[in-house]
Amino acid sequence: MSAPVMSNAATFESASASAPPQDGHRELHGRSDAPPPPGVLRGLLREPLLHFLVLGGLIFAADAILHPPAKDEKVITVTKALRQSFIDTFDEDKQRVPSEAELQKMTEAWVASEILYREGKLLGVDRGDEMIRDRVAFKLQYLIFDQVRVPQPTDEQLQAWFAENHQRFDEPERVSFFMTPPSDEATARRNLDDIQAQRESEELRDQTRAILDRPVPSLADGFGQSFRDNLLKMPLQEWTLLQSKDGWHVVRLDARKPGAPAKFEDIRAEAAKIWHTDETRKQAWEAVSRLKANYTIRYEP
Repeated sequence: MSAPVMSNAATFESASASAPPQDGHRELHGRSDAPPPPGVLRGLLREPLLHFLVLGGLIFAADAILHPPAKDEKVITVTKALRQSFIDTFDEDKQRVPSEAELQKMTEAWVASEILYREGKLLGVDRGDEMIRDRVAFKLQYLIFDQVRVPQPTDEQLQAWFAENHQRFDEPERVSFFMTPPSDEATARRNLDDIQAQRESEELRDQTRAILDRPVPSLADGFGQSFRDNLLKMPLQEWTLLQSKDGWHVVRLDARKPGAPAKFEDIRAEAAKIWHTDETRKQAWEAVSRLKANYTIRYEP
C-alpha cells in the first residue's frame, strides 16, 4: 500500500506548487492550517487511483459486515478420536504403540499441517489442486465416520452375519512349491531336462523361488486360474512344466495343508470387531448417499 500513498502525495505536491504563495512565501515544514486550494480538490477527485482505493475500501467493509469471520476459525481441536487414529496407524504390524514423545510429534505435525491448510485456503491456493481436494474429501469422510454410532449386535445378529461371511474366517488350504523364473516354453523344457538330470546351473538354482504356505484362494490372482488348477492336480515332489500368466515355469509341489472351517465360538470377539467396522462403513456410505441426493451428476460422453 506504500506506492499509492506516494502517488497521492506527489499529486498533492504538484498541485500545491502551482497555487499562488500565501503571504509571499510557502511553508516548507510543519502543518499548514490553510485549507487546500479548490484546484487541489478537483485534481484529487479526478485521480483514478483514489477512486480505486475508495471503492476497494467500501467492498472490503461490506464483505466484513456480510461475512464476519467465524469465532472458531483460529481454534484447532485435537480430538481424542484423532489421537487414537495416530496410534492406530503408527505401526501397520501392530507390534507396538507410539511413545508419548512420538505421539506428541505426530500431533504437532498434524497441527502444523492444519494451520498451513487453513491459511492456504484463505489465500485460495486450494483451487484446482487435486491433492488438496482429496485431503478435504478425506477429512470430511473421517468426520462422517467419527459421527457414526453403532450399537453392539445381538447374538442372533452376529451369528447370522457370521453365517454369510464365514469364509473370511475359515483357514484356507495352503500349498508350498518351488518354481523357476518365467521364460518361453522351449527354455522351460531345457531347464526341466537339466533339473531332472541334476545338471542345472548354479544361476538357475539361485533364481528358483520357494513359495511357502501360500493360500490356495490367492493363487489365481497371483499366477492365473490355469496355473492354480494344474498345480493342485500335480503329484508331490515331482518337477513339471506349468504356464502362469507371466510365462512358463518348472514347478515342484512340495506340500499341501488342508483348510479348516472356523467355529463361531472361537472367533466371536474378532467377528464382533469386523461386524462393527462393516456396519460403520455401511452407515457412513448411506450418509454420503444422502449428500449425493442434493447433487446432479453429469457424465460427459
